[in-house]
Amino acid sequence: MNKKLLSQLAFIIAALLLWQLLYNMKIWPKMLFPSIPTIGKAIVEAFTKRGLPAMALHSLKLLVSGLCIGVFLAFILSSLFSINENMAAVYNMIVCMFDLIPGIALIPVAILWLGIGDEAIIFMVIHSCIWPMSRSIIDGFKAVPKIYVEVGRNFGLNGIGLISGVYLPASFERLFSGIKLGWARAWRGLISAEMVFGGSALGIGYYITDRRTNLDIAGIFATIVVIVLIGLIVEYGIFRIIEKNTVAKWGMVH
Repeated sequence: MNKKLLSQLAFIIAALLLWQLLYNMKIWPKMLFPSIPTIGKAIVEAFTKRGLPAMALHSLKLLVSGLCIGVFLAFILSSLFSINENMAAVYNMIVCMFDLIPGIALIPVAILWLGIGDEAIIFMVIHSCIWPMSRSIIDGFKAVPKIYVEVGRNFGLNGIGLISGVYLPASFERLFSGIKLGWARAWRGLISAEMVFGGSALGIGYYITDRRTNLDIAGIFATIVVIVLIGLIVEYGIFRIIEKNTVAKWGMVH
């Protein structure tokens, strides 16, 4: 077991002990600040009695759908607009404008356009990920050394060929960071939308709202733990493996 993993485990254990210590000090009412065993029990109940696994899978299904669309649009739009400097300036302005709009502000629009349901949630996921990803792609393209571009042109590459043959490989590290940022934004946006839509969105966000309605604080913390665990699984079980076999293997990590 390496030192990094030991450090991470030590931090988690210390955090759990601190939480339990604060619980034992009775600073807050037990209902508002449940103990670690109570939260653990709530996690078990969520998985065995309350259908949280099915809700989490539904949320992940919507997330993957919206994220795939968002990734595709971000790459296509950023690439097309990067061909021309004037078009790049226009798209950069669009990204700056829309990235500043909180997802929660677009929920009324999503409801009016798409109704209350999965389509509106996918719309929110797309909005949450497309703009930060586009920023990363634009910044990545700008960071590509001009000598690479000139070499590509000397080989007869222009337009889309130049993007696919030079810009994308040379800026892969930034693009991959953009995908990770887009995933994190999309995950947060999806849960927020599900919390707002309530029973019309039977996902993990609805489960939090349901536990709040029932004054089940332990259930809320249990769901937060599950959300964090899903995030860690994606980060360490998917992204880190991809990163290890791409940017790290290619020597692109600074």
